[in-house]
Amino acid sequence: MSIDLRRATPGRPGILLVVLATLTTLLALLALAVGTGWEPLLDLDEEVAQGAYELSSGAPWLVGLMEIVALVFGNWPIAGVLAVTAGIAFWRREWRIGAWVVLSTVAALLGNVLLKLLFTRERPFWDEPLHEIGGYSFPSGHSAGAGLFVTVLVLLTIVQTGRGWRRRLLITLWVAVGILVAASRVLLGVHFLSDVTAGLAFGIVVTLALWLLVANDVTRLPAELAMITGTGRRAAAVVLNPAKVGDVEDFKSRVRLEAERQGWNEPLWFETSVEDPGHGQATAALEAGVDLIIAAGGDGTVRAVCEEAARTGVAVGIIPHGTGNLLARNLGVPLNARDALQAAFGGQDKAIDLASYSTDSGVDTVFLVMAGLGMDAMIMTGVDDRLKEKVGWAAYFVSGLKALRFPGMKVEISVDDEEPRKFRARTVVIGNVGFLQGGIPLLPDARIDDGKLDVVVLAPRRFFGWLGIVWRVVARRKRTNERLDRFTGSRVHVKASSPTPMQLDGDPVGEGCEITAEVHPGVLLVRVPVVPVTTSV
Repeated sequence: MSIDLRRATPGRPGILLVVLATLTTLLALLALAVGTGWEPLLDLDEEVAQGAYELSSGAPWLVGLMEIVALVFGNWPIAGVLAVTAGIAFWRREWRIGAWVVLSTVAALLGNVLLKLLFTRERPFWDEPLHEIGGYSFPSGHSAGAGLFVTVLVLLTIVQTGRGWRRRLLITLWVAVGILVAASRVLLGVHFLSDVTAGLAFGIVVTLALWLLVANDVTRLPAELAMITGTGRRAAAVVLNPAKVGDVEDFKSRVRLEAERQGWNEPLWFETSVEDPGHGQATAALEAGVDLIIAAGGDGTVRAVCEEAARTGVAVGIIPHGTGNLLARNLGVPLNARDALQAAFGGQDKAIDLASYSTDSGVDTVFLVMAGLGMDAMIMTGVDDRLKEKVGWAAYFVSGLKALRFPGMKVEISVDDEEPRKFRARTVVIGNVGFLQGGIPLLPDARIDDGKLDVVVLAPRRFFGWLGIVWRVVARRKRTNERLDRFTGSRVHVKASSPTPMQLDGDPVGEGCEITAEVHPGVLLVRVPVVPVTTSV
């Protein structure tokens, strides 16, 4: 399986890899010591086992309690609960979570059996056993199952809950359950200390490793455990557009307050200018070694910052201060600054696609939302900036009424390696996302993390033809024809018969005849609000 930005960034290992490496080393050392009969470990095992036996033999109630623990948290009950969990995940179309749970369960429980057959270590021997059980001792099967179960619970708790006392309480409870199960095996006199320690380590290692290989999509893992977000120093930078933010000092005060509340250090501050909408500022922030860049401004500022942050493993938080704010809307980032700041400093990372964009007129950049040519670009060009300041995105509606007279144009569209298709269209839009302002589903199947670009061609013959197209778009009709057609692919080339207005993420970029767009899957991390996973255990 290839490793990309969805899973790891070289040089930024993260907490999960540290835990995995530590427990793998512990498991290897225990296996080596048991396999070679290292006397200090064997002596410690005998001493602990003798002390536990003496404690339990004098307390029948304790033996009864430990037997209940052994029954409730046996491997079959745990496998049953995890099977239900996987089933719910598949039903909810949480494919990675479901596959991870199934594979972890099989690998941990069956793998533990194979290890027992490899080491063939005898169980502790007592003249009067407290609990009868057969089989070999190293590593403990109950403890391996507990390590598996607790790790699943902990990771699902992390992706379901935000920071706070509830998450800490639940994680503490799950860890206590694992320790209790391991302790019960020693107190019942059926395992040595090294058996249960190795069992817990094995269960956790297998489950964590499979999480990283199968389920670790940063749409799920919050920043504090994400493998791909920063150095752990909690250093942030803010790139802000002073023309959009308004009262800069008031904005900085609110950012500082939220950063402090979420445990981040004082941010570095960079302001954009007319000459540089955010590229140089984002580059400077990256060179300073920050773990998070917050882009505060319109779609242009956000695009500039994201272009520089792509492929770096540094996440971008978005504080929308523009008119369209289409990226924020499609990602579910709150449009008010207070909630957006909470998401930026305390949310989770999501790997999204970025699209490269070039034209025959010399434009060579990227886009995150949509690009196009024809009537939609005419709308962007014709919008009145003063009206936009007063009424917001409704100004685009006014410009759209004027642009309805935009004539049809001859275009050829090539998707991937397919033959070009010819249209006489009013507008062609290439989308990385699907929804316009007001939740209008122009490209209803578009997903910002699916590794594809979606294309829509609108070609009404007359003015009243727009009514049918609007109805089909709003009603999310799947049927296509020569008036409204859609395609999907990784690379899109559009060629118009004559120079035509073009737009990029809502900004006009002049006229040209040809556009080439290509998607780059998962190369950008953005910070989004924590969305609980509905899979339950």
